[in-house]
Amino acid sequence: MNERQPARRPGGRSARVGAQVHQAVTDLISERGYGNFTVGEVAARAGVADSSIYRRWGSLETLLTDVALTRLNAQSPMPDTGSLDGDLRTYAAAVAREITGPDGLALLRLAFALAGTGDQGLKARDALRAERTQQLQSMLDRAGERGEDAPSAFDVLDHVLAPMYIRVLFGMELTPDYVDGLVDRIL
Repeated sequence: MNERQPARRPGGRSARVGAQVHQAVTDLISERGYGNFTVGEVAARAGVADSSIYRRWGSLETLLTDVALTRLNAQSPMPDTGSLDGDLRTYAAAVAREITGPDGLALLRLAFALAGTGDQGLKARDALRAERTQQLQSMLDRAGERGEDAPSAFDVLDHVLAPMYIRVLFGMELTPDYVDGLVDRIL
């Protein structure tokens, strides 16, 4: 018996609502900072019912964790330029654009704030770090396969990404020359 399953559309209302809620959270963090708004305010900003947020995410902390992981993991696709030098420069420039963009600081603040919110926040932090490390490792493994001498993923995190994050968090300028200098030093 071959019962036909209804076709599921990628996207649709559920994806649209998720995107609206994520943007509302990002906007509120940008305007007010972490911990200074409620599920009701997120719902009003997103144009959805509170119950929709509770049904899908269960709590504000779960929603914030989802926003941080989804938004930060969706960014910075790993480049494949054919050389480690090109890959690292392209990746570092993309991260710099993201974290200095309109939502960048809010998302960084959210990721850092979640780490201090208990077990769920620590899991979000660990998942984000694991995702970034795995992405970097794939790029570094490709370089090794080409015979290039590649640093470790943690060295890239420590010497390229961390300085950029710190500069943005402290309101310091992040210029292309500065980002290139970070890559020069690690290579």
